[in-house]
Amino acid sequence: MRRRVAVLLSVLLAAGCGVPAESDPRSVSPPPGPFAGLSSPVPSAPATTPTGRLTEVLYFVLDGKLVRINRRVDARPTVDELISALQAGPTQTERDTGLATALGGTDVVAAVSVVGDRAEIALAVPVEGSGRADEALAYAQLVCTLTARGDIHGVVFTRNGLPVGVPRGDGSLSEGPLTAIDYSELLG
Repeated sequence: MRRRVAVLLSVLLAAGCGVPAESDPRSVSPPPGPFAGLSSPVPSAPATTPTGRLTEVLYFVLDGKLVRINRRVDARPTVDELISALQAGPTQTERDTGLATALGGTDVVAAVSVVGDRAEIALAVPVEGSGRADEALAYAQLVCTLTARGDIHGVVFTRNGLPVGVPRGDGSLSEGPLTAIDYSELLG
C-alpha cells in the first residue's frame, strides 16, 4: 500500500511540475531578475576569445581586488613570459571591463629564476604605488600569477642578491616564500 501511495505521489508531483515534454531541444533564455547574471560571464573575470589550446593564468586588478584572468595560448608560457604579460597589463578588451595592473608597465623585475618549486624574482627597483595597498597588489599579481602555474609553490623577492621583505595582503612584511594564500584578503 505504501509503495502505491509513493508511486501515485511521484506521478502527481511529476505531472504537476508544469514542464511539458518536448521531442526536440530548444534554447532557453534566463528569466529577468537578480539571477540573470548567473548565466553570463562573471564581470570580475571577463571571458576571452579562446584561440589557443592551453590556458595562461594572469592576475590583474579590478576595483582594488585581484582577479584571475584566463587567456588561451598555443604554448605554456614561461615565467619570463608571464612577467612580461603582467607588466604589459590587460588587453584593450580587458581594460574596457575595468581591469588594470598595479605594476604599471614598469620594469620592477630585473630577472626571474626557478629553482625546484620556487621562483626567485630579482627586483630592479622597489614597487612604488600610491600607497601600501598598491604595493601589496603589485606583489600579489606576481605571486598569484606564478603560483597558478602549478609547478611553482612559492615566490621570494631579492634585490642585489639579498632577500627583500614585501607586503602581504594583510600589510605585514615577509621575505617569503610567498603563495596566493598570503594575498587571500586581496582576491576578489
